[in-house]
Amino acid sequence: MYVFIQGLSKLSMSPYRFSGSKPETSIRLATNNCPYNSACDGCSSRHISLCNVLDTDELKSFSKISTDFHKNAKQVICSEDEDAEYIYNIRSGSVRISKMLSDGRRQITGFLFAGDFFGLSCKDKYSYTAEAITNVEICRFPRTKIIESFREFPALGERVFDMTRTELDSTHDQMLLLGRKNAKEKLCTFLLTMWEKSGRLNEGNGDEVDIPMSRSDIADFLGLTVETISRQFTNLHKLGLIDLDGAHKVFLKDTDALSALAENG
Repeated sequence: MYVFIQGLSKLSMSPYRFSGSKPETSIRLATNNCPYNSACDGCSSRHISLCNVLDTDELKSFSKISTDFHKNAKQVICSEDEDAEYIYNIRSGSVRISKMLSDGRRQITGFLFAGDFFGLSCKDKYSYTAEAITNVEICRFPRTKIIESFREFPALGERVFDMTRTELDSTHDQMLLLGRKNAKEKLCTFLLTMWEKSGRLNEGNGDEVDIPMSRSDIADFLGLTVETISRQFTNLHKLGLIDLDGAHKVFLKDTDALSALAENG
């Protein structure tokens, strides 16, 4: 559950327009004669997803309310001010969560990956837009049915609560990041966070970090300009703290030094 931080109008946010894809395009339904969502079989992210507290029989029952669908990169999954009818769980790929200002500027409030869920709005409308960064595979659940399922599967409700609490903690960290840290501290913090997420998804991948989002995305997340982001990447490389392999892969050469810079600039 991501919360847009009000009062950040002084942040530098680049003009942006969504791709225009309608949220319900590119849906791939589960096979009609299948008694449950067959996408659950062999799901590589189940160990970190909201459904990891369910045993095999419970999962088969729970999956009957889900729809399996695919979104291509840059397609919209749900839109700000659209009726909040569904909750989404990512099986693979990456998603950005953002808010739009009336003048077309964008503030990205989070990046989501396999195992993350979103859409649990406190209101009847979504308060943000979720858009695929890469091709994504997602399980979609009707909001009313998944809330009803908490009665049948209490552990599931507890799991959703724990994940929501974690996201609230992340929101508080983001407030500190935007409000108090300088450009170098922000980028170091971001790289370390992506490193931790990569380790969670890949069960440990050394110093390699996948960065699927663009430099513009990173800038809109950290409240900086694209030029500043590029300059800070270059500075960290010159300091011998990171190596760059194209635009979407970074190797962290000294995580202790990056952690120190993230805290003290």
